[in-house]
Amino acid sequence: MTDIAAEFGTPCFVYSRAAIENQWHAYDGAFADRAHLICYAVKANSNLAVLNILARLGSGFDIVSGGELLRVLQAGGNAEKIVFSGVGKTRDEMRQALQAGIKCFNIESHSELLLLDSVAAEMDKTAPVSLRVNPDVDADTHPYIATGLRENKFGIDINDAESLYREAMSLDNLRVEGIDCHIGSQITSIDPYLDALARLMQLVGQLREDGVPIRHVDVGGGLGIAYRAETPPEPARLVKTIMQAVADPGLEILMEPGRSIVGNAGLLLTRVLYLKRGREKNFAVVDAAMNDLIRPSLYSAWQEIVPVSEHSAAAPERYDIVGPVCESGDFLGLDRDLALREGDLLAVNGAGAYGFSMSSNYNTRPRAAEILVDAGQAHLVRRRESMDDLLRGEALLPE
Repeated sequence: MTDIAAEFGTPCFVYSRAAIENQWHAYDGAFADRAHLICYAVKANSNLAVLNILARLGSGFDIVSGGELLRVLQAGGNAEKIVFSGVGKTRDEMRQALQAGIKCFNIESHSELLLLDSVAAEMDKTAPVSLRVNPDVDADTHPYIATGLRENKFGIDINDAESLYREAMSLDNLRVEGIDCHIGSQITSIDPYLDALARLMQLVGQLREDGVPIRHVDVGGGLGIAYRAETPPEPARLVKTIMQAVADPGLEILMEPGRSIVGNAGLLLTRVLYLKRGREKNFAVVDAAMNDLIRPSLYSAWQEIVPVSEHSAAAPERYDIVGPVCESGDFLGLDRDLALREGDLLAVNGAGAYGFSMSSNYNTRPRAAEILVDAGQAHLVRRRESMDDLLRGEALLPE
Protein backbone atom coordinates (compact mmCIF):
# COMPACT_ATOMS: atom_id res chain seq x y z
CA MET A 1 0.00 0.00 0.00
CA THR A 2 2.93 2.30 0.65
CA ASP A 3 4.07 1.82 -2.96
CA ILE A 4 0.56 2.50 -4.28
CA ALA A 5 0.34 5.72 -2.25
CA ALA A 6 3.75 6.82 -3.51
CA GLU A 7 2.85 6.15 -7.15
CA PHE A 8 -0.75 7.33 -7.28
CA GLY A 9 -1.12 9.70 -4.32
CA THR A 10 -3.85 9.85 -1.69
CA PRO A 11 -6.69 9.62 -1.15
CA CYS A 12 -7.30 6.69 -3.46
CA PHE A 13 -9.54 3.64 -3.61
CA VAL A 14 -7.79 0.29 -4.02
CA TYR A 15 -9.62 -2.85 -5.22
CA SER A 16 -8.64 -6.51 -5.53
CA ARG A 17 -9.59 -8.36 -8.70
CA ALA A 18 -9.19 -11.75 -7.01
CA ALA A 19 -11.49 -10.79 -4.13
CA ILE A 20 -14.19 -9.56 -6.54
CA GLU A 21 -14.02 -12.73 -8.61
CA ASN A 22 -14.06 -14.99 -5.55
CA GLN A 23 -17.22 -13.36 -4.20
CA TRP A 24 -19.01 -13.54 -7.54
CA HIS A 25 -18.15 -17.24 -7.85
CA ALA A 26 -19.42 -17.79 -4.29
CA TYR A 27 -22.89 -16.85 -5.55
CA ASP A 28 -22.74 -18.34 -9.01
CA GLY A 29 -21.23 -21.67 -7.98
CA ALA A 30 -23.76 -22.21 -5.20
CA PHE A 31 -26.58 -22.49 -7.77
CA ALA A 32 -24.84 -25.38 -9.53
CA ASP A 33 -27.15 -26.50 -12.38
CA ARG A 34 -30.20 -24.50 -11.28
CA ALA A 35 -31.30 -21.90 -13.86
CA HIS A 36 -30.14 -18.55 -12.51
CA LEU A 37 -28.52 -15.21 -13.29
CA ILE A 38 -26.33 -13.14 -10.97
CA CYS A 39 -27.08 -9.49 -11.78
CA TYR A 40 -24.42 -7.39 -10.07
CA ALA A 41 -25.86 -4.15 -8.64
CA VAL A 42 -23.92 -1.52 -10.55
CA LYS A 43 -24.68 1.24 -8.04
CA ALA A 44 -22.35 -0.39 -5.50
CA ASN A 45 -19.25 0.25 -7.61
CA SER A 46 -19.59 1.33 -11.24
CA ASN A 47 -15.93 1.60 -12.27
CA LEU A 48 -15.55 0.32 -15.84
CA ALA A 49 -12.69 -2.01 -14.90
CA VAL A 50 -14.75 -3.57 -12.11
CA LEU A 51 -17.71 -4.03 -14.46
CA ASN A 52 -15.42 -5.53 -17.10
CA ILE A 53 -14.09 -8.09 -14.62
CA LEU A 54 -17.65 -9.18 -13.91
CA ALA A 55 -18.67 -9.13 -17.58
CA ARG A 56 -15.79 -11.49 -18.38
CA LEU A 57 -17.20 -13.90 -15.79
CA GLY A 58 -20.55 -13.88 -17.58
CA SER A 59 -22.32 -11.79 -14.97
CA GLY A 60 -25.61 -10.05 -15.44
CA PHE A 61 -26.16 -6.51 -14.17
CA ASP A 62 -28.80 -4.64 -12.21
CA ILE A 63 -28.97 -0.99 -13.32
CA VAL A 64 -30.98 2.01 -12.14
CA SER A 65 -30.20 4.64 -14.79
CA GLY A 66 -29.34 5.19 -18.41
CA GLY A 67 -25.84 6.13 -17.32
CA GLU A 68 -25.36 2.77 -15.65
CA LEU A 69 -26.63 1.05 -18.80
CA LEU A 70 -24.01 2.95 -20.81
CA ARG A 71 -21.31 1.90 -18.37
CA VAL A 72 -22.24 -1.79 -18.52
CA LEU A 73 -22.27 -1.82 -22.31
CA GLN A 74 -18.98 0.09 -22.49
CA ALA A 75 -17.47 -2.47 -20.11
CA GLY A 76 -18.48 -5.38 -22.34
CA GLY A 77 -21.63 -6.45 -20.48
CA ASN A 78 -24.31 -8.41 -22.31
CA ALA A 79 -27.51 -6.37 -22.71
CA GLU A 80 -29.58 -9.56 -22.58
CA LYS A 81 -28.36 -10.05 -19.00
CA ILE A 82 -29.37 -6.58 -17.75
CA VAL A 83 -32.36 -5.83 -15.52
CA PHE A 84 -33.45 -2.20 -15.14
CA SER A 85 -34.69 -1.23 -11.67
CA GLY A 86 -35.50 2.16 -10.13
CA VAL A 87 -38.58 4.24 -9.43
CA GLY A 88 -37.92 7.12 -11.84
CA LYS A 89 -37.06 5.72 -15.28
CA THR A 90 -37.46 8.43 -17.91
CA ARG A 91 -38.87 8.09 -21.43
CA ASP A 92 -35.35 8.50 -22.88
CA GLU A 93 -33.93 5.85 -20.55
CA MET A 94 -36.68 3.44 -21.55
CA ARG A 95 -35.88 4.04 -25.23
CA GLN A 96 -32.18 3.52 -24.57
CA ALA A 97 -32.82 0.21 -22.78
CA LEU A 98 -35.30 -1.05 -25.38
CA GLN A 99 -32.86 -0.22 -28.16
CA ALA A 100 -30.11 -2.12 -26.34
CA GLY A 101 -32.37 -5.17 -25.86
CA ILE A 102 -32.18 -5.64 -22.08
CA LYS A 103 -33.50 -8.73 -20.30
CA CYS A 104 -36.20 -7.08 -18.20
CA PHE A 105 -37.64 -3.86 -16.80
CA ASN A 106 -38.50 -4.05 -13.09
CA ILE A 107 -41.67 -1.91 -12.97
CA GLU A 108 -42.29 0.09 -9.80
CA SER A 109 -45.58 1.92 -10.43
CA HIS A 110 -48.76 1.92 -12.50
CA SER A 111 -47.69 5.12 -14.26
CA GLU A 112 -44.36 3.60 -15.23
CA LEU A 113 -46.13 0.55 -16.67
CA LEU A 114 -48.29 2.73 -18.92
CA LEU A 115 -45.38 4.91 -20.04
CA LEU A 116 -43.22 1.89 -20.94
CA ASP A 117 -46.06 0.43 -23.02
CA SER A 118 -46.38 3.76 -24.84
CA VAL A 119 -42.63 4.06 -25.50
CA ALA A 120 -42.42 0.45 -26.72
CA ALA A 121 -45.36 1.09 -29.08
CA GLU A 122 -43.61 4.14 -30.54
CA MET A 123 -40.55 1.98 -31.22
CA ASP A 124 -42.58 -0.99 -32.50
CA LYS A 125 -41.02 -3.17 -29.78
CA THR A 126 -42.25 -5.40 -26.99
CA ALA A 127 -40.86 -4.59 -23.53
CA PRO A 128 -40.14 -7.51 -21.18
CA VAL A 129 -41.38 -6.66 -17.67
CA SER A 130 -41.61 -7.86 -14.11
CA LEU A 131 -43.28 -6.02 -11.27
CA ARG A 132 -41.21 -5.07 -8.26
CA VAL A 133 -43.48 -6.16 -5.44
CA ASN A 134 -43.16 -4.55 -2.02
CA PRO A 135 -43.83 -7.33 0.53
CA ASP A 136 -43.85 -5.01 3.59
CA VAL A 137 -40.98 -6.88 5.27
CA ASP A 138 -38.68 -5.27 7.83
CA ALA A 139 -35.10 -6.02 6.78
CA ASP A 140 -33.75 -4.74 10.14
CA THR A 141 -31.26 -2.38 8.55
CA HIS A 142 -30.66 1.39 8.52
CA PRO A 143 -33.88 3.26 7.56
CA TYR A 144 -32.15 4.96 4.62
CA ILE A 145 -31.35 1.59 3.00
CA ALA A 146 -34.56 -0.28 3.86
CA THR A 147 -36.61 -0.73 0.69
CA GLY A 148 -39.27 -3.35 1.42
CA LEU A 149 -41.60 -1.60 3.86
CA ARG A 150 -44.98 -0.18 2.91
CA GLU A 151 -43.82 3.37 3.68
CA ASN A 152 -40.79 3.10 1.34
CA LYS A 153 -40.88 4.65 -2.13
CA PHE A 154 -39.94 1.41 -3.84
CA GLY A 155 -42.11 -1.18 -5.51
CA ILE A 156 -45.80 -1.97 -5.77
CA ASP A 157 -47.90 -2.90 -2.75
CA ILE A 158 -48.24 -6.67 -2.75
CA ASN A 159 -51.99 -6.28 -2.35
CA ASP A 160 -52.19 -4.37 -5.64
CA ALA A 161 -49.92 -6.66 -7.65
CA GLU A 162 -52.50 -9.08 -9.06
CA SER A 163 -54.62 -6.37 -10.66
CA LEU A 164 -51.55 -4.65 -12.11
CA TYR A 165 -50.29 -7.93 -13.58
CA ARG A 166 -53.68 -8.42 -15.25
CA GLU A 167 -53.40 -4.93 -16.73
CA ALA A 168 -49.85 -5.60 -17.91
CA MET A 169 -51.10 -8.74 -19.67
CA SER A 170 -53.69 -6.63 -21.53
CA LEU A 171 -51.17 -4.13 -22.91
CA ASP A 172 -50.03 -4.87 -26.46
CA ASN A 173 -46.40 -3.81 -26.14
CA LEU A 174 -45.51 -5.47 -22.84
CA ARG A 175 -44.51 -9.08 -22.19
CA VAL A 176 -44.71 -10.31 -18.60
CA GLU A 177 -41.56 -12.24 -17.70
CA GLY A 178 -41.31 -12.43 -13.94
CA ILE A 179 -41.63 -10.96 -10.50
CA ASP A 180 -39.12 -8.90 -8.54
CA CYS A 181 -38.53 -8.07 -4.89
CA HIS A 182 -35.86 -6.12 -3.00
CA ILE A 183 -36.18 -5.49 0.74
CA GLY A 184 -33.05 -3.52 1.61
CA SER A 185 -29.29 -3.37 1.91
CA GLN A 186 -26.68 -4.52 4.45
CA ILE A 187 -28.96 -7.34 5.66
CA THR A 188 -27.16 -9.69 8.04
CA SER A 189 -29.85 -12.34 8.64
CA ILE A 190 -31.63 -14.82 6.39
CA ASP A 191 -34.97 -14.38 8.17
CA PRO A 192 -36.08 -11.25 6.24
CA TYR A 193 -35.44 -13.07 2.95
CA LEU A 194 -37.54 -16.02 4.14
CA ASP A 195 -40.40 -13.71 5.11
CA ALA A 196 -40.30 -11.89 1.77
CA LEU A 197 -40.01 -15.07 -0.30
CA ALA A 198 -42.91 -16.72 1.50
CA ARG A 199 -45.16 -13.81 0.52
CA LEU A 200 -43.70 -13.60 -2.96
CA MET A 201 -44.15 -17.29 -3.75
CA GLN A 202 -47.72 -17.25 -2.51
CA LEU A 203 -48.37 -14.45 -5.00
CA VAL A 204 -46.57 -16.38 -7.77
CA GLY A 205 -48.92 -19.30 -7.20
CA GLN A 206 -51.96 -17.04 -7.44
CA LEU A 207 -50.65 -15.39 -10.60
CA ARG A 208 -50.00 -18.70 -12.31
CA GLU A 209 -53.52 -19.83 -11.48
CA ASP A 210 -54.72 -16.66 -13.20
CA GLY A 211 -52.67 -17.52 -16.30
CA VAL A 212 -49.88 -14.99 -15.74
CA PRO A 213 -46.67 -16.56 -17.15
CA ILE A 214 -44.07 -16.01 -14.41
CA ARG A 215 -40.78 -17.31 -15.84
CA HIS A 216 -38.32 -15.87 -13.33
CA VAL A 217 -38.21 -14.76 -9.72
CA ASP A 218 -35.83 -11.87 -8.97
CA VAL A 219 -35.07 -12.02 -5.24
CA GLY A 220 -33.03 -8.79 -5.21
CA GLY A 221 -29.81 -8.36 -3.28
CA GLY A 222 -28.93 -6.71 -0.02
CA LEU A 223 -26.75 -9.31 1.70
CA GLY A 224 -24.51 -7.45 4.12
CA ILE A 225 -20.80 -7.67 4.83
CA ALA A 226 -18.75 -7.61 8.02
CA TYR A 227 -17.76 -4.02 8.70
CA ARG A 228 -17.36 -4.54 12.44
CA ALA A 229 -19.01 -7.33 14.42
CA GLU A 230 -21.68 -8.29 11.90
CA THR A 231 -22.00 -11.98 11.03
CA PRO A 232 -23.88 -12.12 7.72
CA PRO A 233 -24.53 -15.57 6.21
CA GLU A 234 -22.26 -16.79 3.45
CA PRO A 235 -23.65 -16.42 -0.08
CA ALA A 236 -23.89 -20.20 -0.46
CA ARG A 237 -26.17 -20.48 2.56
CA LEU A 238 -28.41 -17.69 1.27
CA VAL A 239 -28.55 -19.28 -2.19
CA LYS A 240 -29.51 -22.67 -0.71
CA THR A 241 -32.32 -21.01 1.26
CA ILE A 242 -33.58 -19.22 -1.86
CA MET A 243 -33.55 -22.39 -3.96
CA GLN A 244 -35.57 -24.19 -1.29
CA ALA A 245 -38.11 -21.34 -1.23
CA VAL A 246 -38.31 -21.14 -5.04
CA ALA A 247 -38.72 -24.87 -5.37
CA ASP A 248 -39.99 -25.04 -8.97
CA PRO A 249 -36.91 -25.75 -11.14
CA GLY A 250 -38.76 -24.20 -14.07
CA LEU A 251 -38.45 -20.77 -12.46
CA GLU A 252 -35.19 -19.01 -13.22
CA ILE A 253 -33.79 -17.26 -10.13
CA LEU A 254 -32.24 -13.80 -10.47
CA MET A 255 -30.17 -12.19 -7.73
CA GLU A 256 -28.83 -8.63 -7.49
CA PRO A 257 -25.84 -8.67 -5.10
CA GLY A 258 -23.64 -5.59 -4.98
CA ARG A 259 -22.04 -4.75 -1.65
CA SER A 260 -21.34 -8.41 -0.84
CA ILE A 261 -19.32 -8.77 -4.05
CA VAL A 262 -17.20 -5.61 -3.94
CA GLY A 263 -17.48 -4.19 -0.40
CA ASN A 264 -14.63 -6.01 1.28
CA ALA A 265 -12.69 -6.17 -1.98
CA GLY A 266 -11.75 -2.50 -1.62
CA LEU A 267 -10.30 0.06 0.76
CA LEU A 268 -9.75 3.80 0.90
CA LEU A 269 -6.14 4.84 1.37
CA THR A 270 -5.62 8.20 3.11
CA ARG A 271 -2.76 10.11 4.73
CA VAL A 272 -2.69 11.87 8.10
CA LEU A 273 -2.14 15.60 7.55
CA TYR A 274 -2.26 16.85 11.14
CA LEU A 275 -2.69 15.56 14.67
CA LYS A 276 -4.74 18.05 16.62
CA ARG A 277 -4.99 17.46 20.37
CA GLY A 278 -7.52 19.21 22.57
CA ARG A 279 -8.98 19.09 26.07
CA GLU A 280 -12.13 17.28 24.94
CA LYS A 281 -11.07 15.50 21.75
CA ASN A 282 -8.07 14.49 19.72
CA PHE A 283 -8.40 14.76 15.96
CA ALA A 284 -6.44 13.09 13.19
CA VAL A 285 -7.03 15.27 10.14
CA VAL A 286 -6.60 13.17 6.98
CA ASP A 287 -6.67 14.02 3.29
CA ALA A 288 -9.84 11.99 2.60
CA ALA A 289 -13.19 13.43 3.56
CA MET A 290 -16.95 12.94 3.47
CA ASN A 291 -16.96 13.82 -0.21
CA ASP A 292 -14.81 10.71 -0.78
CA LEU A 293 -16.62 8.37 1.60
CA ILE A 294 -20.00 9.62 2.82
CA ARG A 295 -21.26 6.46 4.51
CA PRO A 296 -19.99 7.35 8.02
CA SER A 297 -21.58 10.80 7.86
CA LEU A 298 -24.76 9.76 6.05
CA TYR A 299 -25.57 6.51 7.85
CA SER A 300 -23.38 6.76 10.98
CA ALA A 301 -21.72 3.74 9.41
CA TRP A 302 -18.72 2.18 11.14
CA GLN A 303 -15.76 1.13 9.00
CA GLU A 304 -12.49 -0.24 10.29
CA ILE A 305 -9.54 2.18 10.07
CA VAL A 306 -6.05 0.74 10.42
CA PRO A 307 -2.53 2.12 9.99
CA VAL A 308 -0.71 0.77 6.97
CA SER A 309 2.45 0.63 9.12
CA GLU A 310 2.29 0.15 12.88
CA HIS A 311 4.37 2.25 15.30
CA SER A 312 5.27 -0.35 17.87
CA ALA A 313 6.94 2.14 20.20
CA ALA A 314 4.11 4.66 20.21
CA ALA A 315 1.23 4.48 22.68
CA PRO A 316 -2.29 4.51 21.17
CA GLU A 317 -4.43 7.57 21.71
CA ARG A 318 -8.13 8.09 21.02
CA TYR A 319 -8.83 10.10 17.85
CA ASP A 320 -11.70 11.21 15.69
CA ILE A 321 -10.55 10.62 12.11
CA VAL A 322 -11.78 13.70 10.24
CA GLY A 323 -11.35 15.29 6.82
CA PRO A 324 -10.74 18.83 5.53
CA VAL A 325 -14.37 19.49 4.47
CA CYS A 326 -16.08 22.38 6.27
CA GLU A 327 -18.79 20.32 7.98
CA SER A 328 -18.88 19.05 11.57
CA GLY A 329 -20.20 15.81 10.11
CA ASP A 330 -17.05 15.31 8.05
CA PHE A 331 -15.58 12.21 9.67
CA LEU A 332 -14.46 8.75 8.62
CA GLY A 333 -14.42 7.32 12.13
CA LEU A 334 -14.99 8.46 15.70
CA ASP A 335 -13.22 7.45 18.93
CA ARG A 336 -10.56 5.23 17.37
CA ASP A 337 -7.62 4.10 19.47
CA LEU A 338 -4.59 4.41 17.21
CA ALA A 339 -0.86 5.08 17.49
CA LEU A 340 -0.37 7.81 14.89
CA ARG A 341 2.16 10.24 13.52
CA GLU A 342 1.64 13.00 11.00
CA GLY A 343 2.26 11.63 7.52
CA ASP A 344 1.04 8.12 8.36
CA LEU A 345 -1.00 6.16 5.85
CA LEU A 346 -4.36 4.79 6.97
CA ALA A 347 -6.58 2.23 5.30
CA VAL A 348 -10.36 2.52 5.63
CA ASN A 349 -11.53 -1.04 5.06
CA GLY A 350 -14.78 -2.16 3.46
CA ALA A 351 -14.75 0.76 1.02
CA GLY A 352 -15.21 -1.18 -2.21
CA ALA A 353 -18.96 -0.57 -2.19
CA TYR A 354 -20.72 2.79 -1.98
CA GLY A 355 -17.38 4.55 -1.72
CA PHE A 356 -16.37 6.19 -4.97
CA SER A 357 -19.83 5.63 -6.46
CA MET A 358 -21.33 8.00 -3.83
CA SER A 359 -18.46 10.48 -3.83
CA SER A 360 -18.83 14.14 -4.83
CA ASN A 361 -16.91 17.34 -5.51
CA TYR A 362 -18.17 19.14 -2.41
CA ASN A 363 -15.84 22.00 -1.40
CA THR A 364 -14.51 21.79 -4.99
CA ARG A 365 -12.45 18.73 -4.11
CA PRO A 366 -11.25 16.45 -6.92
CA ARG A 367 -12.58 12.92 -6.70
CA ALA A 368 -10.03 10.28 -5.77
CA ALA A 369 -8.08 7.94 -8.02
CA GLU A 370 -9.13 4.29 -8.29
CA ILE A 371 -6.56 1.50 -8.40
CA LEU A 372 -7.16 -2.15 -9.23
CA VAL A 373 -4.66 -4.77 -8.06
CA ASP A 374 -4.40 -7.83 -10.29
CA ALA A 375 -1.84 -10.58 -9.64
CA GLY A 376 0.30 -8.23 -7.59
CA GLN A 377 0.27 -5.43 -10.18
CA ALA A 378 -1.43 -2.09 -9.41
CA HIS A 379 -3.35 -0.58 -12.35
CA LEU A 380 -4.77 2.94 -12.48
CA VAL A 381 -8.41 2.43 -13.53
CA ARG A 382 -9.53 6.01 -12.89
CA ARG A 383 -7.16 8.92 -12.69
CA ARG A 384 -7.58 11.54 -9.99
CA GLU A 385 -9.66 14.47 -11.20
CA SER A 386 -7.78 17.64 -12.14
CA MET A 387 -8.76 21.24 -11.46
CA ASP A 388 -9.70 21.52 -15.14
CA ASP A 389 -12.10 18.60 -14.66
CA LEU A 390 -13.79 20.42 -11.81
CA LEU A 391 -14.50 23.52 -13.91
CA ARG A 392 -15.39 21.76 -17.16
CA GLY A 393 -18.88 22.54 -18.37
CA GLU A 394 -19.24 25.82 -16.45
CA ALA A 395 -19.33 29.29 -17.99
CA LEU A 396 -19.31 32.93 -16.92
CA LEU A 397 -22.17 35.25 -17.81
CA PRO A 398 -21.43 37.53 -20.76
CA GLU A 399 -20.45 41.15 -20.02
